[in-house]
Amino acid sequence: MINISEVIETNQMIEKENLDVRTITLGISLLDCIDSDVDKLCGKIHEKIVTKAGNLVNTGREIEKKYAIPIVNKRISVTPIALIGAACCKETADYVKIAKTLDAAAKEVGVNFIGGFSALVSKGMTVSDELLIRSIPEALAVTDRVCSSVNCGSTKTGLNMDAVRLMGQIVRETAEKTADRDSLGCAKLVVFCNAPDDNPFMAGAFHGVTEADAVINVGVSGPGVVKTALEKVRGESFEILCETIKRTAFKVTRVGQLVAREASDRLGVPFGIIDLSLAPTPAVGDSVADILKEIGLEHPGAPGTTAALALLNDQVKKGGVMASSYVGGLSGAFIPVSEDQGMIEAVEAGALSLEKLEAMTCVCSVGLDMIAIPGDTKASTISGIIADEMAIGMVNQKTTAVRLIPAIGKKVGDTVEFGGLLGHAPIMQVNGFSCEEFVKREGRIPAPIHSFKN
Repeated sequence: MINISEVIETNQMIEKENLDVRTITLGISLLDCIDSDVDKLCGKIHEKIVTKAGNLVNTGREIEKKYAIPIVNKRISVTPIALIGAACCKETADYVKIAKTLDAAAKEVGVNFIGGFSALVSKGMTVSDELLIRSIPEALAVTDRVCSSVNCGSTKTGLNMDAVRLMGQIVRETAEKTADRDSLGCAKLVVFCNAPDDNPFMAGAFHGVTEADAVINVGVSGPGVVKTALEKVRGESFEILCETIKRTAFKVTRVGQLVAREASDRLGVPFGIIDLSLAPTPAVGDSVADILKEIGLEHPGAPGTTAALALLNDQVKKGGVMASSYVGGLSGAFIPVSEDQGMIEAVEAGALSLEKLEAMTCVCSVGLDMIAIPGDTKASTISGIIADEMAIGMVNQKTTAVRLIPAIGKKVGDTVEFGGLLGHAPIMQVNGFSCEEFVKREGRIPAPIHSFKN
């Protein structure tokens, strides 16, 4: 059982080490909203979201006051909209109308983001899937709080290269549609392999079809807490290093478990999972990169970086799973560039390249995340980068993702500014050699041999 003494123990972490609950995410099924008329569908969607999530933000604030635990974001995830709109959406404008409905509902209930403007196309695309995907650039340009994701592959099905090729074009179009805002739309768009159904983090959150009608998922964070703990064992053995990370992750996850249970009871919604990720912010002292430096690297990107990140990710998971019976989502260490001041400094110092980041994604939670690239990067090159990252996820039986931002009008050496949790980022160099002939092949890359486990 969780008790108040455990909360008291974390006061120092909250006050001095940037410990927070990064998000309470309410997952809502929209399957019962399906209608053959798009206007009726939008009405049902708006009504259900407002009814189910009307008390979410106030509940979060009440829990913050009760336990003095910062809850940074209150969010909503919904059933992938390509499924919900299949019966009535005949053109991209219909999906844009649904996106506007989601945005209006999110604003009415006061949440930061709403995720689920999504399509699951790991093996093939329906007409509805393709319509939604082609509507993404406009949908993200005309909304403020809607987040979009597309799952293009899995270990069981292989990689849908037709979808990967299309997503390269969609990322570029989204960048162009929001060029006046440093291509901000791309910060709300992620491409997945092995996307989980219960991820509370944006931009990739959606409410899986196997979930209950509504569910509470909580994402915790605490890079600053881990870094401070490691400062006390500087120079010690790997055994002591690992034990310290595990114990710290346990304490951080227990805070999330407390908040999740409280939110579940107050809202009358089942508790789903704790996502025990180390999610950095642009704030000084809240950086995964700083943890890697404390482990012994001059900068992320130095030799040994992948090994250090593997160690960190594994110990965070080992500590976290002892603190909660229901761990899910992504869970581990995030390495977004724009959201982590230490990663930004590593890029600016010349220590961290796109290729090294890709290697690091083999052992971390997600993938190539919040990376700004030159605005003239070809769609085929973006598709190639997506394909590389999807292959890592497929072969290693893990979730991987790509959130690239081709900043229109910007080149290497320039910077994009998003503000808030999204931060800022230097434009990173992209390999200029072509992969166009590879990307334009049609069909699927087959699943790996070790996927056949039935």
